[in-house]
Amino acid sequence: MHCMNIGLIGVGVMGEPMAKNLKKAGHKVTVHSRTVGRCDALLPLGIEVVETPGQVFEASDAVVIMVPSHLEVDQVLGRSSEGAIAAPVRDKTVILMATVAPAYSQGLAASLAAAGARYVEAPVSGSRQPAELGQLVILASAAEQEYIDDVQPLFDAIGKKTVRCGAVPTAMRMKLANQLLLIACFEAISEATHFAAGIGLDVQQFLDMAQAGPLANDVLRSKVAKLVTDDFAQQAPIRHVAKDIGLVCDEAAQRGVWLPIALANRSLFSEAMLAGQSQDDAIGIIKILRRGR
Repeated sequence: MHCMNIGLIGVGVMGEPMAKNLKKAGHKVTVHSRTVGRCDALLPLGIEVVETPGQVFEASDAVVIMVPSHLEVDQVLGRSSEGAIAAPVRDKTVILMATVAPAYSQGLAASLAAAGARYVEAPVSGSRQPAELGQLVILASAAEQEYIDDVQPLFDAIGKKTVRCGAVPTAMRMKLANQLLLIACFEAISEATHFAAGIGLDVQQFLDMAQAGPLANDVLRSKVAKLVTDDFAQQAPIRHVAKDIGLVCDEAAQRGVWLPIALANRSLFSEAMLAGQSQDDAIGIIKILRRGR
């Protein structure tokens, strides 16, 4: 396997297990996190921790950016309102794995090209557990397919499949379509569980039945124990879900596509954010359902 000098900026729910899997695969890994102490568990593994994003770029040939939103992406890159990039990205491959608006990603591609960098748009499908297992699905777009070829060993270390989507921002649009389906599943599982409890059913028995039926899937299986025990520790946190369903609805509105259930879910997850549930897992939406109207 071709070993690479890989940087990773953003050591959070997804970034930490991704960094571990990159190191396990034999790559040289350099990381940076804005949160003090977030990288402590990575140091004993031989992963280099640096103080600034610029140091990550200087130490790496390819840099993964895995931060919450476009605002943090611009901060990491030192990108101005005019699109100029201050970070030392020339001759580097910048891989954006955060979920952002397709129009933003398209603009970022132009900014990075002007700065002499190669850009790979590569949002991932999967939450904390698939990230830990190296079972993410990577959705990849770039101006040239060779940009993706060059970083395929990186993708192979963290994922089970790479879907090549064509030109930027097709991968980001694919991610939004996937998020629409996934978020609907989170809400439907939570709502069905809430309904089962509300009409007097044994919730465990209901969920066992669901897992044996035609709607059984990995999402349901990953949430059963959490729903039964009210375990809201984050796997796919509500703050990310709320952001992503907002991006879905914005993209749909721009293109004249009516998404009534997505709009309802945006309202529900926005309400959860206002209720202080940003750190909860997506199934924490059941708290909003329990409050009723």
